[in-house]
Amino acid sequence: SEKMQRRQSSRTPKQPLQVQHKNQTDLSVCQKGGTTDPEKSTRNHPSPSDQKNDSKQDSLEQALSYFEKVQDHVSLKKNSVLQKHLTTVESIALQRGLPPEGFDVLLNVALSGKLADTVNTRLLKSLVPASVIPGSSVVSAVSWLCVSKCSGNIQLLFLRWLITVFDFIDHKEQVHALYGFFFSFLQDEKMCPYVCHLLYLLTRKESVKPFRIRRLLDLQAKMGMQPYLQALLSLYKLFCPELVTITLPGKMKTYFKNSEGPWKAAINTVRRRNQGNFPVSQLPFLGTAQPQSRKRKWNAQLVIPASSTNKNNLEEDRKKNCIDLYSANKFFPVEQLQNFSQLLQNIHHLEFPSQMGSVLTNPLLLHYMNCVKDESIYLRLYYWIGQTLQEECSWCVADNNQYEEEFKDFLETVYKTESFLQEGFSSCEEFLYKTLPLWDGFCCRSQILRLVSWIPLSSFSEMKSHLYDPLAQLFFTSSLYFKCSVLESLKELLQNWLNWHVIHLDSESDSQVHSSNTTLSGLVNVVAELIHFVGWISTVALRLENNPTFLLYFILNFYETVCDMYLRYNLPLLIMPPAGVFYPALLSMDSVSLNQLCYIMYRYRTNLVAAKENELSKKKILQFKFSSQTYQEYNQYIIAMVGCLWTSSAFQKDIHPQGLRMDDELLKKTTVKEFRTSFNIVYHPAMMGYAVLFLQQACPDDTTFNFSLIKKWNWYLEYLYAQGLKGLKVFIESSINRVSQAS
Repeated sequence: SEKMQRRQSSRTPKQPLQVQHKNQTDLSVCQKGGTTDPEKSTRNHPSPSDQKNDSKQDSLEQALSYFEKVQDHVSLKKNSVLQKHLTTVESIALQRGLPPEGFDVLLNVALSGKLADTVNTRLLKSLVPASVIPGSSVVSAVSWLCVSKCSGNIQLLFLRWLITVFDFIDHKEQVHALYGFFFSFLQDEKMCPYVCHLLYLLTRKESVKPFRIRRLLDLQAKMGMQPYLQALLSLYKLFCPELVTITLPGKMKTYFKNSEGPWKAAINTVRRRNQGNFPVSQLPFLGTAQPQSRKRKWNAQLVIPASSTNKNNLEEDRKKNCIDLYSANKFFPVEQLQNFSQLLQNIHHLEFPSQMGSVLTNPLLLHYMNCVKDESIYLRLYYWIGQTLQEECSWCVADNNQYEEEFKDFLETVYKTESFLQEGFSSCEEFLYKTLPLWDGFCCRSQILRLVSWIPLSSFSEMKSHLYDPLAQLFFTSSLYFKCSVLESLKELLQNWLNWHVIHLDSESDSQVHSSNTTLSGLVNVVAELIHFVGWISTVALRLENNPTFLLYFILNFYETVCDMYLRYNLPLLIMPPAGVFYPALLSMDSVSLNQLCYIMYRYRTNLVAAKENELSKKKILQFKFSSQTYQEYNQYIIAMVGCLWTSSAFQKDIHPQGLRMDDELLKKTTVKEFRTSFNIVYHPAMMGYAVLFLQQACPDDTTFNFSLIKKWNWYLEYLYAQGLKGLKVFIESSINRVSQAS
């Protein structure tokens, strides 16, 4: 037969099964105009390893020939030949995967009902691909479901296998053509969850029909709000919102159960073994010459395999297949997308790949997502990322610690994608909420905290229980470096929320599928709670760590964003830092912290003055006004700063409840002679080094370092400004001069 001839021709010259990739396109090679030639890697004299591989290939050929010819019902127990060939298929499949030509034979015999369910089950479980699965083999296998030759359990197992290996199927157009056939299986309650999962992967806009929506609604009325039905309805509603009028839960959840069974582990084993046995340049797995991760095809290149086995005509066949695909379906194949100009020319008929994971490493497709804003694409991507994170988390999945580096790389890729698209993924949010209580704060620390910075807007109650509480426990019990990393992450989270607000300020409708707090009041409340949370953990951390400058720097960095929210981000909210942050910064031994605090207070003043002027000039009542408490706190802090740095009266005039005010009798007991001037710009511990250097220049003959010689503060201030203390400069010019002149 033609199939036998095809398999026989593949035996000359003999090659190990795992490098039989002539019928598969390698995009990285085709783009450069070159071709791969596995024959060059073979030796003139076969080694014992080559002979062993040839022997295994011969055994597989014999097994495939046997299963292709089997006609009548054969008992497994009474037939040693069947046992031998079945064992051969299982052994080779688990060791190196099956070649593409093997799937047609094994699927046909497993679904034809010729053999017992025990044998059919073992055959289906051994269908582990070494490279790709021909779409024609899947179509042929599905045709057996029409005649009901196999049992319901075998049909169910076949659907689970199809979902697991979906990304390995080439020419999915043939499988897409069976959409209506798969849809008819929804009436089977056992198969319905898996059919919905498969339809979810296959659905396009043209797949959405009114009769299908009615059928899904009928099933939902009959079976209840099942997550797999909600998934398909949600996708239909994204494509055709005018047809699906019911309200569906907006929050993404785990729609489908794990369908991967024994295949995923076997696929990963085959991939690792194939990568270990061959040079990177010869790796055929998943049709790429790049090193691959064991995870689901998240970094696989976008490849549509060619059907020809003639390597000389590989490029010609690839172009022909792509042109036929485009002309037949008016879609531009993504594997031909090579530059931004092509993206612009074909943006209206570009079809996204079924392998959503491959989008993460393709900048052109990420640009497409940004331009088109197709919510179905986001929904597919969220689903895929959520499933992968859930199944591959190295501290949530048993025996997964050995793959921590690969999981770390995957998290890094997801973070880069979020940064590229400038929005957080709800699937990452759900993953963080589930895993942070189990996280040790060490594994993948940098990647996890980066993902935290892109958490989408959520309600405070949800964030408090799932983010703030577990993060606070780790924060207080971890190192100084971890505390600083958390503060940096939360600062970036605040900036991302504020940037989101600026971008969508004038938007009448929110196009993000993940945002629940789209109103201004919702944003203000969530941002306020984040700022209060950071203020609380910062106050406690400064006490625990004894006010280190390194920690104070990250805390003040956060408040540099907070102090400018009104003018820079147009958010009607300002929150002063707590006293536990303000006073350690004011009395810091380091000039960097003091200079930073001066700049922050200058920006607070600028924002508060602008808000007050705006409030007075508006004729209509504003929706948001700064509370009198905010102005009161600012005034208290300003009095304390002016009293310290300028008028030397902080101990007498500081009116903050947690401030510096102390009785003279108590101050005299400190035995400090000039306690009143202890914190002005000359004697302040953070400024004393500058005062010494200034004296050396102004009075080079004086060796007593008598700071009382610094009487003309204007000269001293000019010296300080020249040293780069810009924060001190703008603070003095905006606040201290004004206060001193008024007095």
